[in-house]
Amino acid sequence: MKKVLVLGGTRFFGKRLVQLLVEAGADVTVATRGLTQLELPAAVKRMTLDRDNVHSLAAAGEEQWDVVYDNICYSSQNALDACKVFRGKVGKYVLTSTLSVYDYAEEPLQEEAFDPYTYAINLKTRDETTYQEGKRQAEAVFFQEKAFPVVAVRFPIVLAEDDYTQRLWFHIEHVQEERPIGITNPAAQMGFIHAQEAAQFLAWLTTTSITGPVNACSDGTVSLAKLMETIAQTVGKPARIEQTTDASDASPFGFLASLYMDNGKAKAAGFPFWVLNEWLPALVKQLNEKYTAEKA
Repeated sequence: MKKVLVLGGTRFFGKRLVQLLVEAGADVTVATRGLTQLELPAAVKRMTLDRDNVHSLAAAGEEQWDVVYDNICYSSQNALDACKVFRGKVGKYVLTSTLSVYDYAEEPLQEEAFDPYTYAINLKTRDETTYQEGKRQAEAVFFQEKAFPVVAVRFPIVLAEDDYTQRLWFHIEHVQEERPIGITNPAAQMGFIHAQEAAQFLAWLTTTSITGPVNACSDGTVSLAKLMETIAQTVGKPARIEQTTDASDASPFGFLASLYMDNGKAKAAGFPFWVLNEWLPALVKQLNEKYTAEKA
C-alpha cells in the first residue's frame, strides 16, 4: 500500500485525485490549513498546516511518504521549504505546474521550451512574484536542488462543471445575457484538460517511473473563435466578440497569441489522454443547461 500525502486536495481536480488514490488502495493524508469544511472519503487522514510556513510544513516531514503531491506550491520559497522538509523522506514528489511556464508560440510546445535545470533562481515568496514566474522558480528549485525524484506536471487551463474560477461559465453567461466578450486574438489556439482527466493523470504517476517536466493536456486544440462558435450554437444566441471591453467583460481565455502543448512525452510513457473535441462541447452543453435551470 502506497503512503501518499496530498498538499491541497480539497476541491476540483485535487478532490478527484484523492478519490482515485483511495479507490486504488493508497493510504492517503490530505494537508490543508483547516479553514474550510472538507468532504473527503472516510479513509482519508487529515493534517493541518500552513504551506507558506516552513515550521508548520515540517510536521509533514516527520513521516516517510511514497508520493507527495504538491498542488499549492507557487514560489521558489515554497519549493525550497519543501526540499528542506522532505529531503530523504519521499520516493517521488509531484509538483502541479502549469502551461504558463511557457511563452506564447505558434507551435505545440515541448517540455524543452522551458528549462528549469538552468533557470536562474531568485528566492521570493508567493506574494512577491507573479504566477508564471512563481511556477518557473518552483520548478527550478526542485530540479536544481535534487532533494528527491520530482515530476513537474504542466497543466493547461483545467475545466469541469465545478470549476470554482468559472472561466468557461463566464463565456456562457455572457452569451446568454448578450454581453460583450473581450477577445484580442480570436484565432489563438488553446489546449485544455478536464479535471477528471487531470486527476487520472496525477494518480497514474504513482504507477510509472517518469520524472522531470511533463506536459499533460487533452489531445487537440481549439481556437477561441471556434470555442465561441460552439458556445453560441449551444446557447442559441450570437456571441458579441469585441477587441476592447471593460475589464469585467474581458475573456479569461483572452490569450494574445496561441499557447498549447505537445503531450507526446506522457503518451509515450503510456498515458491515454482524452480527446478535446469530444468532451469540451459536452461540457459547454452541461453548463448551459445549468445556467438555464438556475434562471428558470
